Amino acid sequence: MAYRASGLFRQLTLGLAVGGLMLAGWAGSAVAAAAKTPSFVSKIDLKDPVWNRDTYARIDGEIDTTRQKVSRITGTVYGVRDNEKVKPLFKIDGFSVVRTLRLPDGNWRRVLKEVVFYRDLETGKIMDSWKNPYTNETVKVVPIANDPFNYDIRDTKPQPPSYGGLNKDTRPPEPFLLNWSDGPGNTLILETGIDLFYPASLQPKDWPRESAGAFNRVSEHFLFFVDKADIENRKLTAIPVTGSWSRITPWLPWMLMGEAPGFINYFASFGTMTNGIKDLPADLVEAARKIDPGYLTAPTQDYGPSLSSLENYKMTQKPAPVPQGWTPPQPPAAPTLPPMPPRP
Repeated sequence: MAYRASGLFRQLTLGLAVGGLMLAGWAGSAVAAAAKTPSFVSKIDLKDPVWNRDTYARIDGEIDTTRQKVSRITGTVYGVRDNEKVKPLFKIDGFSVVRTLRLPDGNWRRVLKEVVFYRDLETGKIMDSWKNPYTNETVKVVPIANDPFNYDIRDTKPQPPSYGGLNKDTRPPEPFLLNWSDGPGNTLILETGIDLFYPASLQPKDWPRESAGAFNRVSEHFLFFVDKADIENRKLTAIPVTGSWSRITPWLPWMLMGEAPGFINYFASFGTMTNGIKDLPADLVEAARKIDPGYLTAPTQDYGPSLSSLENYKMTQKPAPVPQGWTPPQPPAAPTLPPMPPRP
């Protein structure tokens, strides 16, 4: 859920967020009351791009603009290097607030804010600083705070996120047909994902300690579990859903790993906040409020740009000083295998 990692949460695009985190839970908003419930297709038809569009809009957001949807994401972040076990580094805990606007052509525009904080593995406390086990250096923790991360939900498949023009990938238009499968009981499972390789906003020459390299390699993948009865229930302008999110990303800039070999893996679940912000832990709400109270309320209109946490880092932080003689940490040497016993 995302975060934008997604991003984690990123960036939470169709198969993204920190992107935004995609779950149910709603509360009243200051938006002017809609005259009536927006029209949408609810009868299940996996081959209908309009049904896919409308169903995804109800899974991803709240199409009644008088309401907002609140979603929480929790999980663990791991470091991956050669010649050693995968290492758990810290927990994540965050939430998004989202609203879905109707576009003049009948498609949807999802507008979202999201924050994700890092918790200590042992104590569960939201961290302001963290001792990097790869460098033994205590570093300042920078949470994910994306305002906004917006995108269209159309009856044609979306273009990959541009991240302020850094990502140039495009694809030809094709019908918006999602990857559905039957789940246990009367459920459907939706699988989405995105795999990107694009120029990094944090270039090594300007950000030697924060930049993992000239390009970002980012992958995000989601599983959504939904009841068929909820999909076809026309009273539900937002569909309750649970799911899982994974993200592969370069070392987080604030870890100060430079171009060290290795990468980060997020593994998380997301879930419905039935009573909205009231269902979130008090320390999580307070941490978000400390950044900006606006993170507790979904946007009521479209604005931008929509950037991931990696691009936002450049806008909000400054390059760390480079100590004399500093070099990026290296993974351990490959272990030596014991000699093979001689043949008889």
